[in-house]
Order: sequence, then structure tokens, then C-alpha cells
Amino acid sequence: MKKYTSCKQAIDHCITNKYFAVAYLCNEEKTMDIHIHDCYEMYFSITGGKQFLIDNKFYDIDSGDLFIINQFESHYLSKIDQMIHERIVVSIHPDFIKMLSTENTDLSTCFTKRTQGCSHRLHLTAEQQQRFYYYINKITSIDSYGSDIIEKSCFMELLVMINSIYTENLNLDTNVSDYKYNQQVEQIIQYINQNICEPITIEFLAKHFYLSDSYICRIFKSATGTTINKYITARRISIAKSLLSSGMSVSDVYSQSGFNDYSNFLKAFTKAVGVSPKKYALYSNS
Repeated sequence: MKKYTSCKQAIDHCITNKYFAVAYLCNEEKTMDIHIHDCYEMYFSITGGKQFLIDNKFYDIDSGDLFIINQFESHYLSKIDQMIHERIVVSIHPDFIKMLSTENTDLSTCFTKRTQGCSHRLHLTAEQQQRFYYYINKITSIDSYGSDIIEKSCFMELLVMINSIYTENLNLDTNVSDYKYNQQVEQIIQYINQNICEPITIEFLAKHFYLSDSYICRIFKSATGTTINKYITARRISIAKSLLSSGMSVSDVYSQSGFNDYSNFLKAFTKAVGVSPKKYALYSNS
């Protein structure tokens, strides 16, 4: 398998071929704005870095951290443009994992099972990191007879390992305090998520928290790496994708996800996802 040096190219390959793709990234690719894409993502940090905002949780990144992100979770990697930040990103099409899973073993568990307070982050031990590297290196270096079968079987073993670690962490229930924010920003994020279907403006938030417009924008951007408006839009689109995938009609989804009118919803959704809400609904429920 080809090892990509662009996350965007890896995602395109994954979605187009309904398969999976591996990207090795350093500091040469500019970080994407807060975004959501139609594939699962495993993000392994080699050197550690600054910050990761996933949905309503904000993480510091250490070497050996593995982040598990599904197709409904908005995310943004902040403050790495001026530093070397080595990472391996595995993009996986949900249909491919569904095909690999069996009645007894659901390989999508780590992407779909979300409990209150659960963490998107797994910190791999030294032994687990060696196994992770072993699978990735074998997947991206094999080029001989039967390489497609070996590639797929190695990937399945990798998924079994990650799901086992994820399930064990859920059972231990040790992840509740795995993320942290600036206290004021935590309150702002919590308020946004509790009221995401209501009209929310910077002016309203500033008044609610007794802050000036400029100050609330500054502390939010400083803590999260993105703006309040981009965060709100990404969270609403994340909710909309989930509702559309559950079979809710487009006419109901836009109001349920907090958009004040259909035209704004259509424009924002199409820009973020790449297809219209109607096309996304047809694809998701086919």
C-alpha cells in the first residue's frame, strides 16, 4: 500500500475506494480548519504536539497518543504550523470496517461506542506502540505475491488490537478527566453544546458570560485554535450528519441541528461535507 504524505489525499483515496489509507505527516502540510469527513480516523502522534479539539473535548497531545475519531465528530489540530509534529493518520471507510466485521466481532466499536465522559484518546504503552508500528510498516511495505491479502489481514489485526485497548479503557472508566480546557472556555463550550439548537451569537455569549466581544473571541481562539463561529458551525453539521444517517428528513434536520433557515444549512453543509444534505442522506441510508 502506498504511504501518503498528505492527509487530504489519503482521505480522498479512502472515500473513493471505500477502503483504508495510511498517511505519514510531518510539518509540511498546513492544518485543516475544524472539519468533519465521511471516514473514520486513527491519529497516532509520534513526537507529541500541542492541542486537539474533538467535538466538545480538548486534549493535549503526547508522544504515543492514539486518537479515535468517527465520521460525525468535528475535530481540529491546533498550533503545529511552526513545529515538527510527526504523526501517522489512518483513514478508514465505515463500509469497509462493516465488511470486515463478524457477528461476534464488531471492528467499528472503538469508533461508534461513545459513553458519557469517554475519551477519544488512548495512550499506547511502549509494547503497544511497537505493535502499532509493526502493523503499519508491514501494511505499507509489503509488495509481493498475496500482498493484498496480507495487507488486509494485518489491518484486521491492527483493528482487533485497538478495539481491545479501547474496550478495556471503557470498562476501567478512567477517561472522564482525560481532557481539559481553560476554565472559562470550558464553560463556553459546555453552554454552546447544551444550547446548540438555539440561536447563539458572539454578542449573546459575551453578554451571558459578562465578557466583551473581543475578549471572549480572543480566549476561545487562544485555547482551542479555532473561532467560536467555526466551532458552532462544525458542531451543528456534526449533529446534522448523525441525524441524516439515522433517517430523519432533511426538512427536520436543519432545525434540529440549530440552523435558522434551510439556505444557511444547505450552504454550510455542502461546503463542509462536499455534497448536499439530500445526497448525503441518500448515500447514508442506501
